[in-house]
Amino acid sequence: MKHKILALLSMAALSGGAFSQNVHLNPQPQEIRSGQEEIALPASFRLVGAEDANPKAVARLQTLLGNKIQKQGLPVYIGEKNDKAMRKFKKMIPDKAEGYYLAVNGSGIVLAGSDERGTFYAVQTLKQLLTGGLPSDSLRNRLPETEIKDYPDIRFRGVVEGFYGTPWRHEDRMRQLRFYGENKLNTYIYGPKDDPYHSTPHWRLPYPDKEAGELKKLIETAHENEVDFVWAIHPGQDIQWNDADREKVIEKFERMYQLGARSFAVFFDDISGDGTDANRQAELLNYIDRRFVKEKKDVTPLIMCPTEYNRSWSNPKGNYLTTLGTKLHPDIQIMWTGDRVIADMTREGLNWINERIRRPAYIWWNFPVSDYVRDHLLMGAVYGNEKGIEKEMSGFVSNPMERAEASKIALYGVAAYAWNMETFDSQQSWEKGIAALLPDAADALLTFCKHNSDLGPNGHGYRRVESVEIQPFAERFAQAVSAGKETDIDDLIRLKAEFEKISESADILLASESNPTLIDEIKPWLYRFRLLGSMGNEALYLQEALKHRQREVFERKYAHLKSLQKLSYEIDQSYNQNPYQPGVKTGSKVLTPFIDTLFAAATRQFNHAYGTQLSVTTLYSPHKLTSDIGQLRNQPLQTKNNTVLISPLLEVLKWPAGKFVEIEFDQTYAAFELDIHFGKKELPSWGKCEVTADGKTWEEVEVSKGVKNKAVKAIRFYNAGDKEEQIHFRKFAVTLRK
Repeated sequence: MKHKILALLSMAALSGGAFSQNVHLNPQPQEIRSGQEEIALPASFRLVGAEDANPKAVARLQTLLGNKIQKQGLPVYIGEKNDKAMRKFKKMIPDKAEGYYLAVNGSGIVLAGSDERGTFYAVQTLKQLLTGGLPSDSLRNRLPETEIKDYPDIRFRGVVEGFYGTPWRHEDRMRQLRFYGENKLNTYIYGPKDDPYHSTPHWRLPYPDKEAGELKKLIETAHENEVDFVWAIHPGQDIQWNDADREKVIEKFERMYQLGARSFAVFFDDISGDGTDANRQAELLNYIDRRFVKEKKDVTPLIMCPTEYNRSWSNPKGNYLTTLGTKLHPDIQIMWTGDRVIADMTREGLNWINERIRRPAYIWWNFPVSDYVRDHLLMGAVYGNEKGIEKEMSGFVSNPMERAEASKIALYGVAAYAWNMETFDSQQSWEKGIAALLPDAADALLTFCKHNSDLGPNGHGYRRVESVEIQPFAERFAQAVSAGKETDIDDLIRLKAEFEKISESADILLASESNPTLIDEIKPWLYRFRLLGSMGNEALYLQEALKHRQREVFERKYAHLKSLQKLSYEIDQSYNQNPYQPGVKTGSKVLTPFIDTLFAAATRQFNHAYGTQLSVTTLYSPHKLTSDIGQLRNQPLQTKNNTVLISPLLEVLKWPAGKFVEIEFDQTYAAFELDIHFGKKELPSWGKCEVTADGKTWEEVEVSKGVKNKAVKAIRFYNAGDKEEQIHFRKFAVTLRK
């Protein structure tokens, strides 16, 4: 049973140079004991055992203590369990991979690892104790008498750079690797979908010199931070199941080995065709394991991502997963995203997959990845995964956003969860992660994150809580307004304060200089967030002006709010113009709908009272998507000028026979042009297209390019064949003409 003696973490603030604030350790240690006695740290320390200890751990300790390391001083014992200097502490060291024992008392400081990585982690914990867990150049001069025994719940913990879109920059990855070392994440899987030398078309070819040099530097930095740099190859879309391509994979791995990589993965996700054959995949992977991994001696277990990587896509009749479970060597790790592409982990779900693959799954958690909702930032807390399931998984890696610095908030929580599930506190981890990322403006960043955490409607149906604290006030106020009832003054005061805080927070963050990379990543959202605060307050003023029959004030506030809507829309149309979900959305789950409700209700009531015809339109899509295909049912619609399009899918779309997708437009248009691209140059012969001018009578139209001079109120496309089609849903756009 884990001990949770947390005196150190809740100690009251002390005066002078002692603890000026509570200490937060990330991840939370498995066992921590703190005595009443305080140790005054001396002006000098002497290292004992450094010559035999992990040199990377020693280097970090030397950086931490700096010129305080002398020939005489308080002894700091450092090393691994079999080192000479560790003999008297050996029984205290946890017999777990990456475990460590740390002690601070009047006799000295002990940093004892069960292995080299454990020693490195002991130094990282000491650093957090001495600096308070936040970036700082100054060290505390007093510590409570402390003893820690610690080790991770999950063997492999970290990040898979496996998202679609703009890959991280070299500088982003360097910062990430240092962040992983500081927070005891030991795995970085390099697999950006848009790297052509990782995937089709150039996976067979060596990296050009510039890219190879950058990868070499990344691998070196990973090793310095005790992170396994896992280089992944994604050959499945065009692999030929022959000896030549098999050797091409080995050849590419050998090139990466020469660059310093000692960990490797093979991805077969998001492909179709011959590459999906489980028997051939298993044959190739076993060959790699036998002829490369085992022969090298210093390479970590091979990882593979299967084609059927989630439960909703598995085909029991095809026996894909059971084939892998039976035929793959037991040492090979199999990745899994859960019951769906985007899902949280449950014991039931893990038992289901582990039974089929005959080993604990290696979890690929698709959070905070946003490549399917690129107009949103996922800045919320890590939650949803069950506790007590550490033995059901061999690894846990997070797929992040393309915005590397902003992803660190979630990754801070991932580190805490994967290390010590039992004590993981989602809210605390979230708030501490925010403070660690931007200590000089933590409150402002927390306000921003509270209202930028949900994904909006999406094809995966995955949602997150947002604006939790203000939501009941907003709902109660909006219900009263819509019903024409008196609003609560306390709700009004609370809402005004929140909108003012939003505007203030945006300005504070835009002026912050401590983490310019973060601010650059989120700047478009900050611009719109600032407007959101102003729009919220003006919407509340509309209600007040209407209530007090202040016509002139209402009309002035109405004009201002319409101007703010226009400015907000221009930000949405100008920034982050990717081809999938372009634009900038903020506060989309609670606050934006709340503002729209207030604006529309107040304007209607004003028009009724004064006989005016002020527009109640807000800038949202008036069109509607309907589909009986699960993968398309919740896909967002985009509107660009007079073109309406369905957001593309990243994964292979399985389109069953007879199933359809339909767009209903806001009005009847005189003509239209349909532009579709399903992954092939030729138009799909299996598909049929129908239109209706009145919403009742449907007429088939030819699936071809060019303008159709037919009135259209709605359009639908369906699989008229007798079998399921697997396609890449790249484009479905309708250009409308009045």
